[in-house]
Amino acid sequence: MTGERERELTQAQLRLLGAWREREPMSRHTSWRVGGPADRFYQPRHLDDLAAFLAALPEDEPLFWMGLGSNLLVRDGGIRGTVVCTSGMLNGIEMLGDGRVRVEAGVSCAKTARFCTRAGLRGAEFLVGIPGTMGGALAMNAGAFGGETWPLVVRVETLDRHGGRHVREAHEYEVGYREVRGVANEWFVAAELRLREGGADEGMELIKRFLHKRTQTQPTGIASGGSVFRNPPGDYAGRLIEACGLKGFRIGGASVSRQHANFIVNDGQASAADIESLIEYVRAAVERETGVGLIPEVHIVGEHKRSEDHE
Repeated sequence: MTGERERELTQAQLRLLGAWREREPMSRHTSWRVGGPADRFYQPRHLDDLAAFLAALPEDEPLFWMGLGSNLLVRDGGIRGTVVCTSGMLNGIEMLGDGRVRVEAGVSCAKTARFCTRAGLRGAEFLVGIPGTMGGALAMNAGAFGGETWPLVVRVETLDRHGGRHVREAHEYEVGYREVRGVANEWFVAAELRLREGGADEGMELIKRFLHKRTQTQPTGIASGGSVFRNPPGDYAGRLIEACGLKGFRIGGASVSRQHANFIVNDGQASAADIESLIEYVRAAVERETGVGLIPEVHIVGEHKRSEDHE
């Protein structure tokens, strides 16, 4: 790092109210429990703090945004630049009336589901099955149990690269299956959702059923990254992987879950390289055996670890 860059970042750091760390191991922040260090790691205290931080950051500083770290594979070489982590920080959620709820990007999807349902609003129950934050759900149109995020969205609040704030209507985004396209270099910091009124007791019972189904069909209590591949049209990635006899197949400390074939689990000894190699092996095997090209749902970021690197 150049002296000029160090001075710029120091000046930005002096303006911070949140938590700033350097060479932060990303294994502490991903649900797979793997990942090399981020050059810089920042958790804002609140939205004003984040906006001021972005405004002070050097123009060419690479930025990567994350929430709970589910559905995210950080390579063993880590991430160059600054990681902004909204989980547990941008955590406001409030009723706006007329079936509308404002929720910030760092609120977990599960908390959003319970908050809305207990308030007598229906339609958000499926969010309890998404192991991430609302920021991540907005970024990829996350879904579970037949529901998707963006049909609930009225408008979103974003921050741009310079800390400028914007309010954008849902129709300004192109939304598809696990894909959202909008204005470049803007990041979601909050959303306004519209739900329908309904019985809280019935909604909470539905949430219980969803959670029971998840426990019965997906691996819990072990490090994983959620669903690895998108479901292809008219089929299920897990069914195809299982049909290829890959349940339990292992590379290093990473293996295809015996409970649900579209999950890869870390037995505690896996590297990010093990997981990425297994993802590619499974993708290639399914395409070879079935002709279906599975598309990863998990985001793979960062640099490969060089042989001379060490912590």
